[in-house]
Amino acid sequence: MPDFPVLIDILDIVAPVFVVVGAGYLAVRSGVFSDEPIDQLMKFAIQIAIPCLLFRATSTIDLVSAFDWRMLLAYYAAAIASFVITFVIVKNYFKRRPGEAVGVAFAALFSNLVLLGLPISERAWGADSLAPNFALVSVNAPICYLIGISAMEMLRADGRNAAETARIVVQAMFRNSLMIGIGLGFAVNLSGLALPGPVVAAVDLLARASLPVALFALGGVLTRYSLSKSLGEAGLISFLSLIMQPAITLLLGRLLQLPEGTTRSMVLMAAMAPGLNAYLFASMYNRGLDAAASTVLLSTVSSVFSVSAWLLIL
Repeated sequence: MPDFPVLIDILDIVAPVFVVVGAGYLAVRSGVFSDEPIDQLMKFAIQIAIPCLLFRATSTIDLVSAFDWRMLLAYYAAAIASFVITFVIVKNYFKRRPGEAVGVAFAALFSNLVLLGLPISERAWGADSLAPNFALVSVNAPICYLIGISAMEMLRADGRNAAETARIVVQAMFRNSLMIGIGLGFAVNLSGLALPGPVVAAVDLLARASLPVALFALGGVLTRYSLSKSLGEAGLISFLSLIMQPAITLLLGRLLQLPEGTTRSMVLMAAMAPGLNAYLFASMYNRGLDAAASTVLLSTVSSVFSVSAWLLIL
């Protein structure tokens, strides 16, 4: 049995993050905030503040040490396994059509690395140990959307041809504000450009506001979802995302002999609940919306306990 002080330490790591999420949820439920200001807060976080955070991280990150191919292999092998298993079960057991099964399974692929993964990891391991986390964040959207869109276009009945699919993938990447921040950060990093002090200070101010605002807004957004008739599918994805995926990631990290710090960072990121992108992807194709909405709510609530357990293990 773990020592009581260890449990208190884990509670100190996890509780503040979910308290802020809960505050946003209660603010909307109680009528203090309506949907419109919550949407504006989320828009500020996603389109301005978080891109500034990712820009600063990628502009200063040590690219050689952060982008370890073994880490990327371990993390995305586990994520893709979760995606494929979900697709097969949803299609064959829950009798979803192929396109719907992809829309549902995408939630098992795309973890909430930014809104939950970064703040919890920072509290757990410290700001100076987040290089592997930012490396995963920088490639997560391109890899997951490439897999999800490609699978959807190949399997849905009204799918597009390969050229049109490629165009959609590229457009999705270049219109994504997070990817713009990451891309600009890499450009500064690789060029060695020294930014003026006032610019750096202004970007840092916005970056510091990003995660608290995003967590509060996430809580408000969760009020719109409910545990519908898709509870079975939501439970399946929550188990795969919160338990199986990080377990596979941990196993592969050990087999590939990754450094301990890298292993614990990627496992904790793998343990995060599916993010709002799961619902946005389902909305983009109008397939599996009910399951995606149920999954976001159920997995986010469940992750309070599962993330605590993974911190205890790690």
